[in-house]
Amino acid sequence: MGLCHGKHIHNPHIQIENPISPGDLQQPANSEPEKSSNYPFPSPSPLPSGFKSSPANASVSSTPLRFFKRPFPPPSPAKHIKAFLARRHGSVKPNEATIPEGNECEVSLDKNFGFSKQLISKYELGEEVGRGHFGYTCSAKVKKGELKGQEVAVKVISKSKMTTAIAIEDVRREVKILRALAGHKNLVQFYDAYEDEENVYIVMELCKGGELLDRILSRGGKYSEEDAKAVMVQILSVVAFCHLQGVVHRDLKPENFLFSTKDEASQLKAIDFGLSDFVKPDERLNDIVGSAYYVAPEVLHRSYGTEADMWSIGVIAYILLCGSRPFWARTESGIFRAVLKADPSFEEAPWPSLSSEARDFVKRLLNKDYRKRLTAAQALSHPWLFNHKDIKVQLDILAYKLVKAYVCSSSLRKSALSALAKTLTVSQLAYFREQFTLLGPNKSGFISGQNFKTALIKNSTDAMKDSRVLDYVNMVNSFQYRKFDFEEFCAAAISVHQMEGMECWEQHARRAYELFEKDGNRAIMIEELASELGLSPSVPIHVVLQDWIRHSDGKLSFLGFVRLLHGVSSRSLQKS
Repeated sequence: MGLCHGKHIHNPHIQIENPISPGDLQQPANSEPEKSSNYPFPSPSPLPSGFKSSPANASVSSTPLRFFKRPFPPPSPAKHIKAFLARRHGSVKPNEATIPEGNECEVSLDKNFGFSKQLISKYELGEEVGRGHFGYTCSAKVKKGELKGQEVAVKVISKSKMTTAIAIEDVRREVKILRALAGHKNLVQFYDAYEDEENVYIVMELCKGGELLDRILSRGGKYSEEDAKAVMVQILSVVAFCHLQGVVHRDLKPENFLFSTKDEASQLKAIDFGLSDFVKPDERLNDIVGSAYYVAPEVLHRSYGTEADMWSIGVIAYILLCGSRPFWARTESGIFRAVLKADPSFEEAPWPSLSSEARDFVKRLLNKDYRKRLTAAQALSHPWLFNHKDIKVQLDILAYKLVKAYVCSSSLRKSALSALAKTLTVSQLAYFREQFTLLGPNKSGFISGQNFKTALIKNSTDAMKDSRVLDYVNMVNSFQYRKFDFEEFCAAAISVHQMEGMECWEQHARRAYELFEKDGNRAIMIEELASELGLSPSVPIHVVLQDWIRHSDGKLSFLGFVRLLHGVSSRSLQKS
């Protein structure tokens, strides 16, 4: 069933499971059989493990979820890490050293969640359908109420395994997120939460169709493009919904998507929000969570947002289309090094035989620079998926962030962005047209700041209260009374970083500069440019801006134009 599929649901630092067996989907022919480590904990660093019991050529049969919050890399000396992890796993020997870690060493923890204690009176528990290190999932039959006679899934989480305040908070947050996000067809339906002295019980929809991973394996490791599209549209739809509400899943992988039924056309459901968190549009998270094969580079660098989910979706898409993992190694630290340094291969079969749109789609999700990665809403508007029958476009919070930055920009930068927007193709404009329509333009074809607020409130759930997305939008008073037609909206909502991530960026930039030369470029003094950019008098402007202006006529150079598109700050100028 998979809701509790062999993983640490609540230990905030460790996951003892091999995250995927398809790669085993396609391993190198000369690969040796994997050996299991004698020590059950992974190294939290992409550097080689210092554990004597985990040799370099052994495959660590575990995947990290959340590591303790320390500078990364390198970790503490291996001996102390080993003792610390063992203590958190509850396997510390009497004479073994431990490391105090603040509230992680609290003896008495409040494990009262305030949930109902009437589980047995309402549900008749059935057979076990999945097991993890902190509990299991079983089927159950509803004994009374509106759902009487219906089968449900009950996730049973042992309180004795909640040994830290962080672990307890994870459970509270998982229930809060499931309760708040109710309503999306590709999200497992949450019914209620209960508790007793021993366990917490999360009652959810019972999905009988098995994991996406099982379907991949049953197909010999890969999907056709059309079948892969059907899967990706459902994944992107629910993730776009979550991201709009300010929720990042942080553990997206084939094991965490279940089919409702065994039918080939069954709906796909996202499950397991035990590692999910609320994130504000301008906020970055720093704890390392996820499964090794699917973890984004910025997660390992401890500074990430919703873009990390998009990387994980890129890995899933890669597996669906070619049957192998984009990043593979025998050890966990080797996987991390590959994620940070290696580029996925698109040269080997079947990639050359797949459509250019499919390759572009995956490449734009697996960009190591998170700023260049597609958002879920943008991915749904990608040419590879755009004409799929089941697509329902979602509002994109990135558009809000970009419009906010645009309104605060100089007139010179607005002219540069306008020139760049004019180079967009029909297929590229589709995303902007959809977002503009969702914002509800008036009969004259204009939207205002109020439209941004109204559209968001219309699509909000209770999750937005906890993620503070609405607070973020309410603070955007700079464009409260501004009006945008579609052309200016495109200029305001265009992401220069994402454009740079496209293979055709150079052509766009050169064409935009030509338009800027014709319509917006003019002779400009360095002092005027410094004022436009808001530089302080302390910045040596003649030094940092001298290559921005052509000496022949005093107009903005191509280099200056591209830099201006990014909306540079005095700090970035001093680094350039």
